[in-house]
Amino acid sequence: MKIELYNHKITAALTKAAVLLLVLFTNNSIYAQNNERARTNIGLVYPLSSNYTNAPRDTNSFSLNLIGGVSAGEHGFSLAGLTNVVRGDATGLQLAGFSNHIGGNANDLMIAGFINTYTTGKGIAVAGFANIDHDDSGIQVAGFTNIAHNNSGIQVAGFLNTGGDEAVLQVAGFMNVAKKLKGTQVGFINIADSAGTQVGIINIAKNNEKSIGVSIDENETTMLSFRSGGNRFYGIIGIGGNLKNKKEKYAYEAGLGINIIREKAFSLKTELITSGLESFKGDEYFKSSSYLMPAFKITPSIEIFAGPSFNYVDTDNAEGREIVKKYITSWTRNNGNDLYGLYFGYTAGVQFHF
Repeated sequence: MKIELYNHKITAALTKAAVLLLVLFTNNSIYAQNNERARTNIGLVYPLSSNYTNAPRDTNSFSLNLIGGVSAGEHGFSLAGLTNVVRGDATGLQLAGFSNHIGGNANDLMIAGFINTYTTGKGIAVAGFANIDHDDSGIQVAGFTNIAHNNSGIQVAGFLNTGGDEAVLQVAGFMNVAKKLKGTQVGFINIADSAGTQVGIINIAKNNEKSIGVSIDENETTMLSFRSGGNRFYGIIGIGGNLKNKKEKYAYEAGLGINIIREKAFSLKTELITSGLESFKGDEYFKSSSYLMPAFKITPSIEIFAGPSFNYVDTDNAEGREIVKKYITSWTRNNGNDLYGLYFGYTAGVQFHF
């Protein structure tokens, strides 16, 4: 009886082992047919890795390549000294010293020293130079540029962002470009077919306002200025000249404005402007000004404005020291050559809206 019972247990154990092997074999066959075998890949560079020549057909849960790796998909963590190349989708963290290239969806986090490229993704892409998305994008952060060919979520770049059909938020050190802006653009130059909120020095969109104006201030500096923006925020940039000075007579300005009150014929604006007078011979005259300007439209396109200003001056030349006669307070440095001062002034002008 004991022998029969023992044989029965052995038979049952062998049967279970056979069934388990069959299940494992079947599952492996299915994964092999679908090219989704989740595994670990460690290597130097393709094909010198544990997945060998099967690497382009394998889906990994963990990849570590000293130089570069290739896979069908990544569903966990991948690290490469130089580059990760994923032919399909990638989830988790993809980290590379130079670049990540995702042929399908990139849904979590990619970090590359130079560039990330991917078809679409709702995750975060961070690159030292550029992120390039061929469809929808989530969050892109790059030292130089972000490029999204379709819809873009949040883009932050040191120099340039380009969005697709719809953009939510773009922040760039120099320029933002989008077709339809649902949210906000912040940069020196902002361009969109239709815009939500643009905060910059030059703002171009079909549905925002643009104007060219001529103004004069308390120092007889005359400016030709371009203003552009939306209902609330707008940018200012201009050039001109000073009628008093003989040397420091070439003028420039740039700044931001806010419409505090905006009616059909009347508006109240505040502007923060940095300006300067230049001789192109090394002398300096800088002025930072805060303006409060009531404005009246005498026609639907022509507006007159005038208002007080509060100014800070920094100059190191004789004409700059003499241009303002009365300061609230002032002080000098460098044996009196450098003058700093605060004073009240004014501006007035007319501008044409188009």
